[in-house]
Order: sequence, then C-alpha cells, then structure tokens
Amino acid sequence: MNGAIGEYNPGMSKTLTPNQDELKKAAARAALEHLVPGEVVGVGSGSTVNFFIDELGARRSQFPRAVSSSSGSTERLRAHGIEVLDLNDVIAAGRRIPVYVDGADEINASLQMVKGGGGALTREKIVAAASEQFVCIVDRSKWVEQLGRFPLPVEVIPMAVELISVRLRRLGGQPTLRAGNATDNGNLILDVAGLRIENPGSLEEEINQWAGVVTVGLFARQPASVALVATPEGVEARRAKPATR
Repeated sequence: MNGAIGEYNPGMSKTLTPNQDELKKAAARAALEHLVPGEVVGVGSGSTVNFFIDELGARRSQFPRAVSSSSGSTERLRAHGIEVLDLNDVIAAGRRIPVYVDGADEINASLQMVKGGGGALTREKIVAAASEQFVCIVDRSKWVEQLGRFPLPVEVIPMAVELISVRLRRLGGQPTLRAGNATDNGNLILDVAGLRIENPGSLEEEINQWAGVVTVGLFARQPASVALVATPEGVEARRAKPATR
C-alpha cells in the first residue's frame, strides 16, 4: 500500500467503523486534491461519483466546468450549477481534461478495473481516454486480487445479443441480458458471470474486436493512474503494480 492521505478524514468516525457511504464520501473528498482549479473536470458515474459531484458543487467557483459520462451525472452536475460541456467541443477548442474521476465495480493491484454496473461503460471509456489522468475512487470492498467476481458488463448492438452471447459462453462465461436497462447510447448490456479473468488486457482486446460489441467493461489496456481506496484507517493512494496483459 502506498501512503495514506492524512491520518483522519472528516466525516469518518475515529471510534466507530465507518459504513460504506462514509467510505465513499471520504474517497470522493480525497479526489479533490488531484484536480486542477479552473480546468475542466472529467466526471464518471455511480454512487461514489455522486458524492464526488456533491463535493464539486460545494467548490463550483474553483471547478465550474465538467465533461460528464452519463445523463445521470450531467443532471446532478447541472443541479449544482456546474456547466457540462460537450466532449467534442472541448477537444475542438484545444482544451484539456487534466483529470477524470470515476469509480469501479472492481479494481486490482495493477489498477485494471471492471466497470459498467451502472450502464455507462462506453461513455466512461471515452472520457477517460480523453483525459490525462484517471483517478479511481473506491471503498475497500472494490479492491480485489483477481477481476471477475463482479459480472463483466458488455455493451452490445441489439441485433448482436445472441451472437455475442454464444461467443461469451465459449469463453466460459454465463451472459445474462440486463433487463429494462438500455444504455444512454440506446444499446443493451450483457452481464457475464463466471469468467476467471487472468489476463484482463488480452480479454479486453479480444471481446472489443467482436462485431456487435460496442465496448466491454474491462478497463485494462488503459488502467487508472491512481486509486484512492477508502478504508476505516483513511484513504490510501495506491499506484499500479506491473499489469498482467
């Protein structure tokens, strides 16, 4: 573990074990230290990111503009008075996104992640790719030795659901169509249980090449730059160990 950020985080009890929401809030608060005031902030989605957006809202004079990866995050940012920019406009204007902040469903010691539990995996990958650093904020329950305990989301074009399901079964997975949850892009999600993900980068590359796949929820070829992992003892900034490709 690389050094903790401080010995105590406000909002986390010194005498009682903090609950999961308290841990998420602590990780979200710690991410503010990695931002560049005045610059555009890349914002992910999910419950931990919602706490991060609330922290941004309290400092919107320092961080008045953002690029969002989901409609839900966009609505929350705007409710706090933060201007949400279109990524195309940011890039066309020659602006930069120094930091993208997002959570993960699982993250390993190489800072490779499984993401997409909330359905925004494609847009999250796009904004992450457009940013200089990816700061992943998680509570300790998301830290794993090996990816695969959480079902792997795969966003697919609707007409390719069965085609992709057959291929995923050949890999040993058990795909289930996520009911009533189309993505912001109008596509569908297969949640794949039972995969033992020993080589995350190779698996990401393989699945992404299948016709009909929009993207797979493995963030392995481009992992996080740093993980802020909230524990009862504080928020630890963890850097990557060599990845398994």
